[in-house]
Amino acid sequence: MKTKVAVLFGGKSVEHEVSIISAIQAIMNMDKEKYEIIPVYITKDGDMYTGEKAGDIEAYKNIPELLKKSQKVMFFRENGQISLVPVPMKRFGKNNAIAVDIAFPIVHGTNEEDGALQGYLKTLGLPFVGCDVTAAALGMDKYYTKAVLKDNGVPVLDCILFKASDYQDVAAIIARVEEKFRYPVIIKPVNLGSSVGISVAKNKTELEKSIDDAYAYAARILVEPAIVNLREINCAVLGDENEAIASECEEPLHSDDILSYEDKYLNNAKGGSKGMASVSRKIPAELSAERREEIQNMAIKAFQCLGCNGVSRIDFMIDRDTDRLYLNEINTIPGSLAFYLWEPIGIKYPELLDRMIQLAMKREREEKSLTFTFETNILNQQTLSGAKGVKR
Repeated sequence: MKTKVAVLFGGKSVEHEVSIISAIQAIMNMDKEKYEIIPVYITKDGDMYTGEKAGDIEAYKNIPELLKKSQKVMFFRENGQISLVPVPMKRFGKNNAIAVDIAFPIVHGTNEEDGALQGYLKTLGLPFVGCDVTAAALGMDKYYTKAVLKDNGVPVLDCILFKASDYQDVAAIIARVEEKFRYPVIIKPVNLGSSVGISVAKNKTELEKSIDDAYAYAARILVEPAIVNLREINCAVLGDENEAIASECEEPLHSDDILSYEDKYLNNAKGGSKGMASVSRKIPAELSAERREEIQNMAIKAFQCLGCNGVSRIDFMIDRDTDRLYLNEINTIPGSLAFYLWEPIGIKYPELLDRMIQLAMKREREEKSLTFTFETNILNQQTLSGAKGVKR
């Protein structure tokens, strides 16, 4: 019997369209002999739809028309079985429920990749592929990622975190940045990916503009020094916190200060919807054997320190002037699932997807062996009011 896999994509995120591309790529490459694939498109309002056209990339050129031809659904749990049922549910007769064994979130960005969707699936009791709630939340938050990695001896750049309330006094933000760092600096929303809202400031005027831009996308931003003579190297990791392997290394090629959203998804796609796979890159990156091994080992260490599962891509920076290596960020659900980094070492995309699903099933088996409840008579007490029942 085939395993029924609900592939979730889209969602309330600025990376909505990127998620669609990544998911359709994966759906096209999943082993149809082994898995029954149920594409579940999540609109920008959070509604879920499935249907024959939901797995067709061409249909997303006209989303309103696609929705008319699709069935709005919701997850429903009954007698331990999770299913997708039509919305609104019929009061009488059959609801044509679609049984689901496991969810495969291929989502990017805030509200989706950051643990929110994972928390929903966890509460529902539906096994899912990829990072759990904690790892997803940590990996999406650039500041907390730095804190965890720094505590574990992984080199990261210093930074300053600014909250929403700090935006009331931009002059104070600028003063604090100029006191700690020299220009240029890089400004980032704390919890976004795909280079959205990220920019480099080379002077005070540019810094003020960059602050405004970053705050348009997030309530918290961070500022860190920009490496002037920069070389970027990326490496993916597959596994869990107990056992993991590293992919080949790549060097993204771009002409600007940072690899922009346009570089990643627009400039090279030529209408082919290839997503991150279309970015100009050098694979394998030209590295010494020692530096390649250092990057791969550091990628695995970061992946496991954060408690990741499935596939993540870890992005590194090399300061050419000092030859120092820094971990930049982790992408817990990378664009195109970074399949192009695994093919050079003999892991084809269908096998990569299969391994990710098997890792999720392994985690589910392990969690089922844990105890989450214990017998208690606290509700049988005669008196439930008063301070004695307060948790301390």
